[in-house]
Amino acid sequence: LKHLARYAASGLIVVTAASSAWADVFVSSEKDNAIMVLQNDGTFIKNIPTCKRPRHMAWANAGTQIMVACGDNDQIGVVDVTAGKQVDALPTAESPEIFALSPDKKTAYVSIEEGSQMVAYDIASKKPIFSVKTGAEPEGVLATPDGKLVYVTSEVTNSVHIVDVATRKQVGMVKVGKRPRRFALTPDGSELWVSNELSASVSIIDTANRSVKHTVEFEIPGMRKNDISPVGMLISQNGKTAWVALGRANHVAEVDVATHTVRRVILAGKRAWGVGLGGDGSRLYVVNGLSDDLTIVDAASGKAVKTVPAGRVPHSVITN
Repeated sequence: LKHLARYAASGLIVVTAASSAWADVFVSSEKDNAIMVLQNDGTFIKNIPTCKRPRHMAWANAGTQIMVACGDNDQIGVVDVTAGKQVDALPTAESPEIFALSPDKKTAYVSIEEGSQMVAYDIASKKPIFSVKTGAEPEGVLATPDGKLVYVTSEVTNSVHIVDVATRKQVGMVKVGKRPRRFALTPDGSELWVSNELSASVSIIDTANRSVKHTVEFEIPGMRKNDISPVGMLISQNGKTAWVALGRANHVAEVDVATHTVRRVILAGKRAWGVGLGGDGSRLYVVNGLSDDLTIVDAASGKAVKTVPAGRVPHSVITN
């Protein structure tokens, strides 16, 4: 065990606790109202009860606190990993699903379908700071590492909205594929990747000129294009590989970031929805929402090595 003393930049709580290095994988389960905690090899450790219908998660304080959007409680819960319980909550507008935290962890940017808006909340005071109108059904949210911009997808208008944090206004919009869902940003910040659920593709936006520079198309032999539905994705810390969950196609794609080409697709479970990469980059974790399990992929070989139960309707996975 490593003993860590960390200040919760959110201002909600201060944690001084022992962090267990073996508790590496955290999966939100919509129907179980819990976050499942696993070892990095998929061995079950415990369930942490949460608010109702937990979905997207983010580290509020690495290794100790997770913030999780709970759609049926209209809040973002704060979970103490060591204590194994929810310890606080940030009230939000109706049915939050996806959010992003500012680099200093003081602000939560939440996409809210009701009213077609992105709302920024001050985490310490638990009050809204400002809101920005978006296209209908906003979903994906990403805050840039410098804290200056927030990107928001609109599923209905097939667009990405660019919000300037300082002015609290939309400063740009980029058209992408059909029903854009989630984001991934390259480590150098030059490319913003956007998954297009109904186009079987990922749009790659040049962040400097705010235009689509390339589109990665996914194909699987013997499968119809409309059964390939990219949603969750991530880019490795070294910036060389992107992993894209292909939804109803029950596969995950490995993409070369430099060449924008698909290296291979790997069979996972039913409705591969979310992805997470282990801290050392050796294991990829794929959440399968319809088979209620988690596929563990050896990142080097591209082979699925194990599938383990992950609660009822698992939504997202994050790693320590």
